Amino acid sequence: MKNTSIITAATLFAAAIGTFAQPQPFTASGTAQPPASVTPAASSNAEPDLFQKFFDGKLPEAIAKGKVNIDARLRFEYADEDNVPAIKQPSYAPTIRTRVGYTTAPLYGFQGMVEGENVSVIGSDGNFNAAGSNHKGDKPVVADPPLTRLDQAWLGYSYENWVAARGGQQHLTLDNHRFIGDSGWRQYWQTFDAGTIGSQPITNLNLFYGYIWDVHRVYGDVSGLPPANTDFRSASHLINVSYSGWEYGRFVGYSYLLDLTNAAGAANSCATYGGYFAGAAPVTDRIALDYRAEYAWQTDYGKTPLRYHASYYNLEAGANIKPVAFGAGYEGFGSGINSGKAGGRASFRTPLATFHAFEWADLLSSTPANGLQNLYGYVQVALPSEVPVRFIYHKFDASHGGGDYGQEFDVMATKKLGKYFAATLEYAYYDGKDAAAPAVTVADVKLQRFWAQLEFKF
Repeated sequence: MKNTSIITAATLFAAAIGTFAQPQPFTASGTAQPPASVTPAASSNAEPDLFQKFFDGKLPEAIAKGKVNIDARLRFEYADEDNVPAIKQPSYAPTIRTRVGYTTAPLYGFQGMVEGENVSVIGSDGNFNAAGSNHKGDKPVVADPPLTRLDQAWLGYSYENWVAARGGQQHLTLDNHRFIGDSGWRQYWQTFDAGTIGSQPITNLNLFYGYIWDVHRVYGDVSGLPPANTDFRSASHLINVSYSGWEYGRFVGYSYLLDLTNAAGAANSCATYGGYFAGAAPVTDRIALDYRAEYAWQTDYGKTPLRYHASYYNLEAGANIKPVAFGAGYEGFGSGINSGKAGGRASFRTPLATFHAFEWADLLSSTPANGLQNLYGYVQVALPSEVPVRFIYHKFDASHGGGDYGQEFDVMATKKLGKYFAATLEYAYYDGKDAAAPAVTVADVKLQRFWAQLEFKF
């Protein structure tokens, strides 16, 4: 296997993790399509006199050849919610997120990374409800509290395609972010204190295991947060196996055993077992079809007081007929009888997901106790000057009891501005019917959100 100095632990993690990831569903043509498989090339193994080599000029060289990354995002978010008695006025949230990191060059298979982040509010943070941390409960939530914090700090090791291990605070995404994601839409990303290991023992087969002991959520764990928004303590196991040897798709099986506790308790703990098949098939040079079929089963786990069983379904099909892409899908979160002390019902839950990727109004990040059915359709049109515009429609209903949770209309336009800049406009309008989420107790809730942002990446 050919050796190359630029292949590191990060490369095999791209094979074991990133190749499953579909960042921000609905923002790219064919949301069902899995990314192409990545086969890692070799990295050199540590030599017997490794530590002598470190002090023989190699370590300073690895540091000098490392890479600095800079990500600055200027954003304005507006949120206006009607028919909720506690909400009296809209939120206006102009913020800027700055992330600066450094990754060493590989050295005998080892690599390290450290990254810090700052989220600052332009003007007064009293103009919006910062996830409940600033006592502005009369305004809709914008989950971007101001903070300065360590974002990543990890050490990794890789050997050819056999092993890639990483330990420390890190970004972690699996599959399409529906179960394990980094919530990259928010200014502060969700990161994990974890130990992870990936392997590609044979071509097209990727194996991944991770153990998480802390979850740094998007709210930043700043003072004043409601208990439900605080960080998770964790004793969680992630298992993910992918095979992509078929021409028109890949199969992924997974088991996510989440034991999560925070100031609100342990009700987010759950065990999920499932799998999906997803892919794309060309019809002509201009036409391609994509598809996804997924099923998962969930039960109580860890310290949760709940006792329940619930299922999850996702079926999606789409077509890309350049310059137009369109598709439709159905996503169902089941609800089961809770035989625990509290009684009632308990729904299928996804506490570590990238929520905004699937519902832009951000009202349904906690699945209602009666479950959720999401029937959706989307169309994307490439306008002149390389400006893709995407439209999405959702119809939401309860999985149990016949509740009507309303509908949502979304639109987004993006534009790359040279090599380092990108601009985004996004709008979401939620027109509710029955109770839309556990925190919403009245019918006919209406919520609209608008974002305008400019991002620089280096």
